Amino acid sequence: MNLPLVHLAIMQPVGYVHSLGFLDQARYFRHQFRRMGAEVTISKNRLREDAVNFVFGAHLGFPAEWTRRHACIFVNLEQLGHGGAKVSDDYLNLLRRNAVVDYDAANLPSYATDPADVPLVPFLHAPYLRGDQSPALEDRPIDLLFFGSMNPRRRAFLDQVEKSGVNVSTFDHAIYGAERDHYIRQARAVINCHFYESSRFEQARAFHCLSLGTPVISERTALTRPPAAFEDAVFWLDAADPAAFFRQQFNQPAFFDEARRRIATFARIDPIEAYADLLAFAAGFHQAHAKTRGDGAWRPTRINLGSGKDYKAGWLNIDILERAEPDLVLDLGQPVALPLELPGCRGGRVRLEAGSQELVYANNVLEHVPDLPLLMTNILALLKEGGQFQIEVPYEHAPTAWQDPTHLRALNENSWLYYTDWFWYLGWFEHRFEIADFKWLDVQVKPCAKEQAAFMKLTLRKIATTVRERTVARTMRPDFGGIDSDEIPDDLPVDAVLPADAEATH
Repeated sequence: MNLPLVHLAIMQPVGYVHSLGFLDQARYFRHQFRRMGAEVTISKNRLREDAVNFVFGAHLGFPAEWTRRHACIFVNLEQLGHGGAKVSDDYLNLLRRNAVVDYDAANLPSYATDPADVPLVPFLHAPYLRGDQSPALEDRPIDLLFFGSMNPRRRAFLDQVEKSGVNVSTFDHAIYGAERDHYIRQARAVINCHFYESSRFEQARAFHCLSLGTPVISERTALTRPPAAFEDAVFWLDAADPAAFFRQQFNQPAFFDEARRRIATFARIDPIEAYADLLAFAAGFHQAHAKTRGDGAWRPTRINLGSGKDYKAGWLNIDILERAEPDLVLDLGQPVALPLELPGCRGGRVRLEAGSQELVYANNVLEHVPDLPLLMTNILALLKEGGQFQIEVPYEHAPTAWQDPTHLRALNENSWLYYTDWFWYLGWFEHRFEIADFKWLDVQVKPCAKEQAAFMKLTLRKIATTVRERTVARTMRPDFGGIDSDEIPDDLPVDAVLPADAEATH
């Protein structure tokens, strides 16, 4: 099988910490695909045009148009259907119209026309999480650990458990990755309980704890149907009296011996066949998508000047720093000849043309640019007439103006005059900017009076200059703003240039 490049993309709205929870499942996918020789990359909010993209967390927001240029398989980890997660219609439609991989067959009726079209994969032992660095179960300082989102249902369940006399430790803020794993390794067991009334087993959480060498004790209702691999790996609680287990068995020598046996048994179950089938499915899907997407360059209509944490999904994100992981490394503060076609940072090509952009966005960028007039000239050229340049910058008199050592300038309400009223000084003639909107923002980036301002937020709109403005420009520029060459076309008939009475004068 000719293996495609595999890219794992985790969707994260700005500042949304819980997207870090998808790292556990993405790492597991990476491990399984690498076992079969695939090259795998992982990133946040970014897709690759030269790979098959497995997308985690698309329910948090995903530009549907991305699927035209990118081969996407959506990894559904949400509990769907009656009693499950309340997801948007946009997300369900995304699943209905695209390739999906799921972890639980009970989710499929919510979006799949034919369940046989949806690969199902389990999350089982992850050998890269070996618990060699963990203390013996008996020596661990945390009795029982719970982590995950809290709701009234979970709170009531944990209160029942604590009535047995056992101490349940929780985090006072969200922790993921290695920082959370440290505490899992310090726990004698992790307690699992259902968030939704659908009560599907949270194998995407349990596999990680068991792989770290920590036992899992879980609620089980009449609706809980765990995969076979977890039946003998997890300690299941009696729904009628969940506290009984903690009064009678937990923290006893027999419990620790049995826990070690269950963890060892779990480690011997290998899901390689399911992931081999998934990779074969992905390879076929990638080939089919390549035939429909075409070979043309991407012609974006929205540009974000910046990347890193400010990356905007569905936009062309441009940055001068490769480490910011933009879509295109380009300095628009340098001379740019349009049209311009360049290779993108994650496969494919990007084409920029004059008058092609509807919107350009720059959040705290302009104060860093060495040649700001050249940047503004390039943006003016890229925008279509009526297109907007949305800008946010520190206000000159605020402490925020100079707190960053990379700031080259501070700006105030008069900093835009050259781009609106005195445009001819920049060599502009046919177009200029007008201020379409202006706001003062405080340190919380909320609208305020000028006296409390820390930032300015404004929208510049590209407009055609008027006849009077072009006349003023010809007057004020060092040249005339361009004059006709007055050359007579070579193919113009001779009699067209002779005086009307030329024949009579011969």
